[in-house]
Amino acid sequence: MTPCEHVRLIGTLEVGMPPEQAFQLFTARGELAWVEGWHPDFPADTPDDSEPGTVFTTHHGEHGTFWSVTSRQGRETIAYSLTSPGDRAGLIIVGLRPSASGTTVTVTHDLTALVPEADPALREFASGYDRMLRQWETWIAHSLRAAAPA
Repeated sequence: MTPCEHVRLIGTLEVGMPPEQAFQLFTARGELAWVEGWHPDFPADTPDDSEPGTVFTTHHGEHGTFWSVTSRQGRETIAYSLTSPGDRAGLIIVGLRPSASGTTVTVTHDLTALVPEADPALREFASGYDRMLRQWETWIAHSLRAAAPA
């Protein structure tokens, strides 16, 4: 079997609030505030969606994705395992630390294509990684402005 594509991508973005507040933006329910089309579905009652062991699913385009929170360290780091059958699988780690503007968020995607046919999409994802993080930064800033009291 020919090995499939594997990428390990690391980038940062800035969020204009302290880490203890920004952390919620990177949970399954927290992303509802800024990711258009994001609709996590929880198969079990889940009062704390950042609790390790939490499972949820999402659906984008032709692929469904199974997610699991694999670890959390306070409100500083959260890690997810994800599998999109027929597409890709891997880990996403989000780390938050204080910065002059509020929070520097470091996002790591460690992903492997599951079939050779998924290699081109994974390479395209990798080539647009920094652009995606800039978009996240814009979406989050916009959602914070929209939620701010007038």
